[in-house]
Amino acid sequence: MKQVLQSLRSGTVEVADVPAPAPGRGTILVSTTASLISAGTERMLAEFGNASWLNKARQQPDKVRMVLDKARTDGVLSAVEAIQSKLDTQLAPGYCNVGIVHDVGAGIEGIRRGDRVVCNGKHAEMVATTQHLCARIPDAVSDESATFVVLAAIGLQGIRLTQPTVGECVVVTGLGLVGLLTVQLLRAQGCRVLGIDPDPARRAIAASYGAEVIAPGSDMDLLNVAMEFSRGRGVDAVLITASTRSNAPVSQAARMSRKRGRIVLVGVTGLELSRADFYEKELSFQVSCSYGPGRHDAAYETQGHDYPVGFVRWTEQRNFEAVLDLTASRALDVQSLITHRFPIERAADAYALLTSSEPSLGILLQYPAAPEIPISAVSAARRVTLNASLSSSGSAGTIGFLGAGNYASRVLAPAFRAAGASLRTIVSAGGVSAVSVGRKHGFAEASTDADALLDDRAIDAVVIATRHGAHAQQVCRALEAGKHVFCEKPLCLTLAELAEVQAVAARHPELVLMVGFNRRFAPHVEKMHALLGQVPGPKAFVMTVNAGAIPASHWTQDRADGGGRLLGEGCHFIDLLRFLAGSPIERANAVAMGPRDSTRTADDHVSITLTFADGSIGTIHYLANGHKGFPKERLEVFAGGRILQLDNFRKLRSWGWGRESTLRLWRQDKGHRQCVAAFMESVRRGAPSPIDREEIFEVSQAAIDLAARVRN
Repeated sequence: MKQVLQSLRSGTVEVADVPAPAPGRGTILVSTTASLISAGTERMLAEFGNASWLNKARQQPDKVRMVLDKARTDGVLSAVEAIQSKLDTQLAPGYCNVGIVHDVGAGIEGIRRGDRVVCNGKHAEMVATTQHLCARIPDAVSDESATFVVLAAIGLQGIRLTQPTVGECVVVTGLGLVGLLTVQLLRAQGCRVLGIDPDPARRAIAASYGAEVIAPGSDMDLLNVAMEFSRGRGVDAVLITASTRSNAPVSQAARMSRKRGRIVLVGVTGLELSRADFYEKELSFQVSCSYGPGRHDAAYETQGHDYPVGFVRWTEQRNFEAVLDLTASRALDVQSLITHRFPIERAADAYALLTSSEPSLGILLQYPAAPEIPISAVSAARRVTLNASLSSSGSAGTIGFLGAGNYASRVLAPAFRAAGASLRTIVSAGGVSAVSVGRKHGFAEASTDADALLDDRAIDAVVIATRHGAHAQQVCRALEAGKHVFCEKPLCLTLAELAEVQAVAARHPELVLMVGFNRRFAPHVEKMHALLGQVPGPKAFVMTVNAGAIPASHWTQDRADGGGRLLGEGCHFIDLLRFLAGSPIERANAVAMGPRDSTRTADDHVSITLTFADGSIGTIHYLANGHKGFPKERLEVFAGGRILQLDNFRKLRSWGWGRESTLRLWRQDKGHRQCVAAFMESVRRGAPSPIDREEIFEVSQAAIDLAARVRN
């Protein structure tokens, strides 16, 4: 299928062949008929892509600080690689989509195949959405008119926060698409509206909707007009729908407001507020979040849990429905906002217009009117050839990837390519990341069909780099399909899953099962392992992990999806100490830093103690409450009157050994490439896994037990 992609590095727009999205539970597949380019958001992204490196840095000073911190701790080369990888990202723009429902997954209610719906889907011939991110379109509303629903819902949510009443005086600053839609919605609620915008054409449109209008001038001119407009009382409310770095819109809004007036920011402005302006009038200021309650809440948007209507009357979906009703009754006119139409094939021309000086407002992308598409045809469209000349290597070493996220792109794909693997298929749920990563690293095809990859006899080994909750099932499925498996940690999330993996693996002893415990393959760790082999007796390990904070809403913190941080990342350090001790884990305990509260997960701040069969002991301090300028990982080993200290996989120091025991690198090396190379060597030679299966199971069980202990 065709989809619009935009380069973050250059801003270049292309219409690419992308696999159709994967159907599934809670998913609605929509065949697109029209989509609207959001002039504000999408122009901003295009201008960012077109900007020089210096201007990109100026626009994101917080990201510059993060890069500098990374350079200090991980090395300049690692920081540069991270920047390059981020800029290589291809964005899938768009969030105003209209189409016909092609397929409905289990768990969807009230929407059927063949329904016309509006959703926040991308600019693509087919999109996947969920129950609460779409709404059925009334017969009285055309497809073109419905494309404005999402933008209008943004304005409507700002209005709901403003809580205007009939007859109130409301100012709308910024008369772009959202601003002009907001003007109409306010007029429909019986408000008097004053619109402010420098563009005379946009002011004329607002005036045709019944608003009074003015061009931005001196503060005194604006205040005088606003005072006259409000009959000398000051305006009741201001909605800022402009996009600017200036602080002026907020300052002007405060000064033109009456006592206890309301200001709501819908767009983007500078936020250096004057306390005096707000203090003297007791003004309220609020930032509106997109389409309404539910936005960015995975439980609502992805998992389908609705907010009770008695407590949250207007969710984002119910805002969509309200806008559709207003459009059907002709209280909202959007046809006058359409200035240009382009077929999807000419999307690049549409974006060129967007960033040009030529006036434009509503730019529509149109899609071919196709007959009803059989589901079998969509299944075939879920695979796209990226390089027809690439094929199986003819020997053990043809690889398929499940997952095309940041780690797969930055770390795993380059490592497998360096190890000489033939990269055949890469799969992602939406298809865009599979195409982006597949092009970058030379895969033969991109797909959204995991089952087809696992059934492909040309593929010898599967790399599993999906979200953690899917690992166990995919490992078992791949082993049963006769594939060698490289699973990015963790192997699984529960003891039941571990038992299932062990049972399936036992039926396939000829296959390599590997977990990406890369740190044991790092050059510093290999040197430490060799040195410690010379020292008899037990050892003491102290591992400090400055993990950094991750929001509780991040998928890794979700127990079912990510498993939490101890399982998701802490297992790395359990394996590292197990490797260096060279002895089985006999006892393991963990204590979370308290008191516990609802603002954090229990395994963000944990102290783990391990006792090994040979008498060695280990302590892992996994802490998310440190400073990001401090190195992330530090390991100290005390053994036989000697000490080793590894600092962030860049510098190994020693006390009690000779100079040859030290090792310093210009860049961080955590052993990713060596880990992958060892796996590929085992696959080609038919040798056992570089990490013994029983050791993998031992570490996995320890991590699961420790996570359960911390949570209880």
